[in-house]
Amino acid sequence: MSLIQVKQLTFAYEGSYDNIFDDVSFNIDTDWKLGFTGRNGRGKTTFLNLLMGSYEYRGSITARVQFEIFPFHIANKGANVLDVIGDIYPDYVHWELMRELSLLKVSEDVLYRPFETLSNGEQTKVMLAALFLKENRFLLIDEPTNHLDMEGRQQVGQYLSMKSGFILVSHDRAFLDQCVDHILSINKTNIEITKGNFSDWWEQKRRQDQYELAENDKLKRDIGRLAQAAERTSRWSDAVEKTKNGTLNSGLKVDKGYVGHKAAKMMKRSKNLEHRQQAAIEEKSALLKNIETSESLKLSQLSYHKSRLAELDHVTIQYGDKAVCTDVSFTIEKGDRITLSGRNGSGKSSILKLICGEEIPYSGTFRIGSRLKISYVSQDTSHLQGTLTDYAKAQGIDESLFKAILRKLDFSRIQFEKDMSSFSGGQKKKVLISKSLCEQAHLHIWDEPLNFIDVISRMQIEQLLQEYNPTILFVEHDREFCRHIATKTVRL
Repeated sequence: MSLIQVKQLTFAYEGSYDNIFDDVSFNIDTDWKLGFTGRNGRGKTTFLNLLMGSYEYRGSITARVQFEIFPFHIANKGANVLDVIGDIYPDYVHWELMRELSLLKVSEDVLYRPFETLSNGEQTKVMLAALFLKENRFLLIDEPTNHLDMEGRQQVGQYLSMKSGFILVSHDRAFLDQCVDHILSINKTNIEITKGNFSDWWEQKRRQDQYELAENDKLKRDIGRLAQAAERTSRWSDAVEKTKNGTLNSGLKVDKGYVGHKAAKMMKRSKNLEHRQQAAIEEKSALLKNIETSESLKLSQLSYHKSRLAELDHVTIQYGDKAVCTDVSFTIEKGDRITLSGRNGSGKSSILKLICGEEIPYSGTFRIGSRLKISYVSQDTSHLQGTLTDYAKAQGIDESLFKAILRKLDFSRIQFEKDMSSFSGGQKKKVLISKSLCEQAHLHIWDEPLNFIDVISRMQIEQLLQEYNPTILFVEHDREFCRHIATKTVRL
């Protein structure tokens, strides 16, 4: 066991408007299984790169271990997997490699295939196996679940639960619960470390937020009451002071010493009330700094004139000699929230594209309602570039509504001035989802919409779909999201 010590860390990208980290300090035990969470754009991947020495920064990071980051950059993806692993770690021992692959449920034959022919999930597992072969390393694992299906996530989660000495960036709640024992959270104003898994951290945060909200309400009432009392006392003091130069009703002269003493007491009481009020205001200002605003979103879906929107009856999709899915049958009825589930490569995206009107080779019966308007969110965000304003115009959506939804999904106004190509992966996915929420459609089709998107935004989107009950067909490997949202599951 040793410590990674971060002291007074300050960092901003060159030309940036604001600091990503500002004088933050904390310690990490190298034996921890550390989950790393926070809103998109808060600096999770940046922090991993700072540990790797990729950028210059102010402050200090000291450690007795070396850092290794996942995913690796594979220069020659056409090479056999065994050669790729040799490039990553030339000193590996073969039996140790086979042990790691066995734990990840990867068969030995993949070692002799070109790396580029492996599925995304197989590539992830191979790189994780190579990563954990390295000794005396603290491992930085950046979003390994994005290309894993549910079964793959379960296997990798089980694998990581047997390991230690890593930081894991993931937004999958069930996955984090499975394999971490501490949470490092980037909040609005600070960085905190909490013992336990994600659910433990979330419950603790929820209680803290509720306590601060209750304290905030109480202090608001106290400030109002103290302000009224101070004003009333000040008026009394002024009134008493004015009698110093007057006479009593009986015609006798006023005792100026007594009146002055009384006015001074009133003034002192007024000042004490002001001090108490200021203290209450300062105490109130210390609250609510890390409460994540998650305003509810709004969706206005068009109403279709028929109850059934689409139907697939014994549909098989085949590319050349390869059938990606066979004998698929289901209907999409108004109000359905359907999740397509299955392993990677089972044809989920092909089914979505067929319904969206792409030229997909199929046999069987496929019917879709006439003049059905569909809003589609694809997995790919690589095409996003230019300003949000230009993008809204090109997509024919209301710019004000589009940006309002992005604001609710934690976009700062500064982001509106940047080129979309500089956005994080999660921010790009939020652009696609916000565009979809702005579109007038009868059916929403979303293909892995939550890749890279932070946990709080996922919960917002869950709340939206539960509240407005749109007709939606989606592919998503986040178990918690599917459990909360899907009214029907179609397994391929």
